[in-house]
Amino acid sequence: MKVYLESFGCSASQASAEIMKASVERLGHELLIPATAGEAEVYICNSCTVKYTTEQKILYKIRSMGEKGVQVIVSGCMPEVQLEDILHANPEAHILGVNAISRLGDLLSSIEQREKTGLLAGERLEIRTSEPLGFLNVPRERVNPNIHICQISQGCNFACSYCIVKYARGKLRSFPPEEIVKDISSAVAEGCREIWLTSQDDSQYGMDTGVKLPELLRMISEIPGDFKVRVGMMNPFSVLPILDDLVDAFDSDKVFKLLHLPIQSASHSVLKNMNRLHKMDKVDTIITKFRARFEDFSLFTDIIVGFCDETDEDFEETIEWVKKYRPEKVNISRYSPRPHTKAFSFRNLDSRILVQRSHNLHKVCEQIKIKSKREMIGWKGRVFVSKYTEIGDVLTRTDSYRPVVISGSDLKPGEYVNVEIMSAKPGYFLGKIVR
Repeated sequence: MKVYLESFGCSASQASAEIMKASVERLGHELLIPATAGEAEVYICNSCTVKYTTEQKILYKIRSMGEKGVQVIVSGCMPEVQLEDILHANPEAHILGVNAISRLGDLLSSIEQREKTGLLAGERLEIRTSEPLGFLNVPRERVNPNIHICQISQGCNFACSYCIVKYARGKLRSFPPEEIVKDISSAVAEGCREIWLTSQDDSQYGMDTGVKLPELLRMISEIPGDFKVRVGMMNPFSVLPILDDLVDAFDSDKVFKLLHLPIQSASHSVLKNMNRLHKMDKVDTIITKFRARFEDFSLFTDIIVGFCDETDEDFEETIEWVKKYRPEKVNISRYSPRPHTKAFSFRNLDSRILVQRSHNLHKVCEQIKIKSKREMIGWKGRVFVSKYTEIGDVLTRTDSYRPVVISGSDLKPGEYVNVEIMSAKPGYFLGKIVR
């Protein structure tokens, strides 16, 4: 069969998509690219339900594909919490549960058999598993052959009032550390040089088993080979209990000095409404400890603008925090209420307020980014070769994960080289090799 797979959402979702694509090809089906998606006999939608706009895009796709006579499979988070919406858009959509990516082959085989025999046509299929299966040590069709995305856990033990993912993926289940180490070792042996650790919250890892994230990072750092690790998003309230050990673990040459620490808001009243279990003075403690240890350091954060009852004063606190801490990257989201969450029943702000606040925060972040980039011009130091670009140059990373593109070299992923940053583009720096 001709199969087209489209994935939405986070890096954990991307990892699942890579595993499912490998399953499609391993079974002998033809995996289509976007340019040939119109030829699909089966459309797999690896869904995300974090944002309303994404949800609506997905519902449109599964409806329109179904109307064309294409067999539709919906995987990812949406089937766990919005099955009724999916079936309203496409009553014949097949379902692959968020924990059941390893069972995609069974689902495709059943669809193929039905297409051949005509039996039970029109009846939808559904496969779910209670425990996450097939996330580690399985074949993958990677988006980039040099980057391996390793999901280290599934689920979350906290309950932010706006978050639907907790309901979709359930309670925290940390994957065995020895299986993670084996998975990464195999990826390095296959040529991957950049490893992304992903989950719903990396710093929760091991809270249910005993082997915490710092110890896992030390185990990964002992894997032989030339590679670097990018640690994914970590919530402040789950970082605090492991802070000192985590900073020590980041002191490995194999770990990028990148801290992705979502604050969502700098206002304590908004944080309380969000059921975010941290105070901003503790966020300061975390950032200060990382910056004190690592001279070359990057801070990423996530911010939701226009959460229920957020006042102008609350929003201004967030603006001032961004100006003070100057994160290298801010992921800005306009609040959209999600079903099943506590905040779904809260009073929402006028959408025009959300648009204006998002615009204002984007403007501040852009000003900070421009100034930060100018300050980096002339910087000299060692970088790690991550991957090739589409036009044959190499993309390197500083220890703090800043991207520096080098042209006209014979560098290979996994190597280190000293460079000087010569200029800045919107999404990266241009550098030259220095001896």
